[in-house]
Amino acid sequence: MTTTTFADSRLRQAGAAMPGKGTDVRASCAVRLVDRRTGQTHRVNGSPVIVFTRQPDQAVADLLKGRDRSVWEVRIDRLQQGGAH
Repeated sequence: MTTTTFADSRLRQAGAAMPGKGTDVRASCAVRLVDRRTGQTHRVNGSPVIVFTRQPDQAVADLLKGRDRSVWEVRIDRLQQGGAH
């Protein structure tokens, strides 16, 4: 899994961290909602809020809808293809 920070300006404006500039948006990604104050992934009933998707732009919009962007950010982890070795 690869995580980088604020490489894509559109997602940066939305409060998201996206892997590398040349990222293939069709690649599978894990999109996480993170509390900026603690750096921890948001949890609901003890389970982390993670969206697995090939459309990270839409997941970012959905996760940040109605949330204060000064408190919340979204981190996008590109998942490796082909599974673990």
